Amino acid sequence: MAHPHLPSTEAAVTAVREVARAYNLEMTVTDDIGTDRTSRRTSAGAFAVVDADGSLPHEAFIELGGAPAVTVQVFPEDDARITVDGVAIDDVPRDSVPAFLRSVYGGLAYVKGRLFTRGYWLVVPLPGDETYKELVPRAILSPWLSRNLRSR
Repeated sequence: MAHPHLPSTEAAVTAVREVARAYNLEMTVTDDIGTDRTSRRTSAGAFAVVDADGSLPHEAFIELGGAPAVTVQVFPEDDARITVDGVAIDDVPRDSVPAFLRSVYGGLAYVKGRLFTRGYWLVVPLPGDETYKELVPRAILSPWLSRNLRSR
């Protein structure tokens, strides 16, 4: 199942705002606009504000209130980093961000644990056989991660 296309960072912020409204979450957004302000534009010339093609890159950092603690960093390159209670998932396509958040706040996301070779993984299933899995660093579980633990 394809996710609705989000053609810009602003479109992604608007989509996240709709998810926040649906789950009654507070939301704050910090925008960084221009090559001199975005985090991945180290190749831009000194004091450059636009890309070589004349476009103005836009990056947004979104914090969502509630449990779990979630932040979303939307990059101009059509991807995002989503952090759920300290577990960072990189390279999430911008179009998948709203579905990812609905999975987390809708109760579909869970933590998979193993006793042998002890470790925990945050698993976020999305519609259409798309699943994100990320190792929980240092195997320290927050209260939200602990509540969503499924041992194997």
